[in-house]
Amino acid sequence: MALIVQKYGGTSVGSVERIGAVADRVIRARQAGDDVVVVVSAMSGETNRLIDLAKQIQERPCERELDSLIATGEQVTTALLSMALQKRGQKARSYTGAQVKILTDSAFNKARIQSIDTHVITDDLKAGRVVVVAGFQGVNANGDITTLGRGGSDTSAVALAAALNADECQIYTDVDGVYTTDPRVEPRARRLDQITFEEMLEMASLGSKVLQIRSVEFAGKYNVPLRVLSSFADGPGTLITLEDEVVEQAVISGIAFNRDEAQLTVNGVPDSPGVAYSILGPVAESNIEVDMVLQNTGRDGTTDFTFTVQHVDYEKALGIVREQAEKLGAREVSGNTKIVKISLVGVGMRSHAGIAAKMFKVLADEQINIRMISTSEIKISVVVDDKYLELAVRSLHEAFELDAPIASIG
Repeated sequence: MALIVQKYGGTSVGSVERIGAVADRVIRARQAGDDVVVVVSAMSGETNRLIDLAKQIQERPCERELDSLIATGEQVTTALLSMALQKRGQKARSYTGAQVKILTDSAFNKARIQSIDTHVITDDLKAGRVVVVAGFQGVNANGDITTLGRGGSDTSAVALAAALNADECQIYTDVDGVYTTDPRVEPRARRLDQITFEEMLEMASLGSKVLQIRSVEFAGKYNVPLRVLSSFADGPGTLITLEDEVVEQAVISGIAFNRDEAQLTVNGVPDSPGVAYSILGPVAESNIEVDMVLQNTGRDGTTDFTFTVQHVDYEKALGIVREQAEKLGAREVSGNTKIVKISLVGVGMRSHAGIAAKMFKVLADEQINIRMISTSEIKISVVVDDKYLELAVRSLHEAFELDAPIASIG
């Protein structure tokens, strides 16, 4: 007998019929002899509907009251799923995050989990019940309802799996696993049987939307085996696990890309100590996250400084940079919102040289100009014009043979 934590996203519980299908899947797991804890999101579109209601009353809703409001979406789903299970003869009981006592800090709308009281859950499991827990939410030390941010149900599920020492945490979604890249861009993309926590974390941070970044961090920290599965079709999905548990590894596991990038450049800044801070310090103080940074020093005692931010922060960052550039006596400030970041990810890079050179050659052969480059131990990222996204991804996918079965690197 295994203890499984299953998480179902909004599309998986988007209707009464879909909730019934989830109940059938949970019962099959019970019939196989497993204990099951289920974490659910709100029904598809419900959280957006509740936020819209709040904004009709307050342009900028009170964060405490907003959390209290949007947490009700998951509460609806837990009750409906418990009813569906009971109708099928399976004992079940639903809980909010507060009832389970998922204790968080007080950062409303983006709270972090501090501890979980598992006594109620373990007692129900011993009694033969399926426990259905509302994802995305918890409670702070004052008893206030808190939410974990978008995609937070993934983190709820992983945290519960860690606290319960579950054998596996299964994330059911509308895709049947993690792919070498987005199949909508490259139809020959292949589902991965396994991927490491480190690779999945890079993929998630670089644009892959399969899992919330915090949930992958949590799973890696507490060594919770994660499996991504489809709630619409049966299949093995993709197992996310420790690197030393992956027997066969590809040099490159996948290609991630992010369209949500904008580039800012300051030309002709005096080349003196502290210039980078003079530009980026005020940007950071405005809670704007900087991604890639490039600095080129010229022969005339000046330097050119380029960095990227999220699309949503572009206009705000541009205003700040123009103000700082004027103070520094820079020659010119320019921006570009028509870019995309493309990244190769794979733990196999550690033992294989020449990956970057091959990537650059593939792009050069396709006449794709690289604007910026960033590397780490297991990833290489480049910024190119967004019109080349599909061509670049498909060319790299073919060049690194990502549509082929994984061969041993031993």
